Amino acid sequence: MNREQILKNVVRDIDLSRVKGLRSLIVAMEQSGGFVAKKVGIGFNIIKEMINDRDCIKFLSFPACIIATGCRGVIRELLKRKTFDVVITTCGTLDHDLARLWRPYHHGLLKVDDSILHSLEINRLGNIYIANENYGVILEEKLQEIFSKIDFTNPLSTRELIWKIGEILKEEEKREESIIYWCYKNRILTYIPGITDGVFGFQLWMYSQRIKKVIINILKDEQELADIVFTAKKTGALIIGGGISKHHTIWWNQFKNGLDYAVYITTAVEWNGSLSGARTEEAISWGKISREAKHITIEGDATVILPLLIGALFEE
Repeated sequence: MNREQILKNVVRDIDLSRVKGLRSLIVAMEQSGGFVAKKVGIGFNIIKEMINDRDCIKFLSFPACIIATGCRGVIRELLKRKTFDVVITTCGTLDHDLARLWRPYHHGLLKVDDSILHSLEINRLGNIYIANENYGVILEEKLQEIFSKIDFTNPLSTRELIWKIGEILKEEEKREESIIYWCYKNRILTYIPGITDGVFGFQLWMYSQRIKKVIINILKDEQELADIVFTAKKTGALIIGGGISKHHTIWWNQFKNGLDYAVYITTAVEWNGSLSGARTEEAISWGKISREAKHITIEGDATVILPLLIGALFEE
C-alpha cells in the first residue's frame, strides 16, 4: 500500500444541519474520523450486511444488566422482528425480564450510601434501584406457580424451559413487554449456559426440593448449538458485554472456522486478559472469528450505543 492509498479518506466535520435522523447521524460519525464514532459507523454497516445475508445464522449475545434498563425495549424489538435466530444470555436476563413484567424498577444514583439502601431493602444495579418486593419476593411468588404448570417428567433443556415459560406468559396482560414471550412466540433459539446463576435458577432448585423429578439437561442445549454451527453456511454475532454469554457464543462458532461477522460492544479493558475486554482480533487467534470476517469492537456503554445502532437499522 502506497502513501496515496493510505491518505485517501479525508476527515469530515459533522454538519448537524444536514443530519436527518439516526442513519444520517451514523454516516456522519463514520466520516468524522472520531475515535469510537467511526467504529459505530463501521459496526452499523457490518450489522446491516449480516442481517441482510440470508445464508447467515445470526447470534445475539448479551448480559442481564441491560435488561434492568430501558435497553430491554431494544432487545425486545430485535426479537419481535425476528432479527436474530439465536440468543445466548445469562440467568439474570430471565430474572429482570420477569420481575419487570410484574413490578417496576426505579431510577437511582451511582454515588449513594449503599448501607442505607440495604437497610431500606433496596438493591442497586448501577444507577437502577430495585426494591426487594419488586425482585426476589415477586419472583419467588410467581415462579413457584409457573413451575407447577410445567411437565418435568422428561429432562428439559434451558431452551425448552424458556419456551414453556413463554407459552405460560400468554395469559399475562403485559406479555408483549417480555423478551421471554417473544423468544417463545417467534421460536427464537434461546440458551442460558449459566442457568443456576440467579433468582430464576435458585427458585428452580427450590422447586426441585419438593418435586424431585426436576432435571435440567444443559447438554441438550449444547447438542442444538452443535447442530447449528456444524450445518451453518455462515454465522454472525452482535455481542454485548462479556462473560459467559459472550464466550459461549464465540466458543461454539470456532467449530465452523469462526464467525463471519462480529460486532462487540464493551466497556471492559483488554490489558488485564479478561474475556469481557478481549477485542475481536484476539478471537481470530483462537479461530472463534474467521480471519476473513468483517468485525469491529466498539468501546462504550451499550445503553447508549445499542439504541443508536438499532434505531438507525430500523429507520433504514
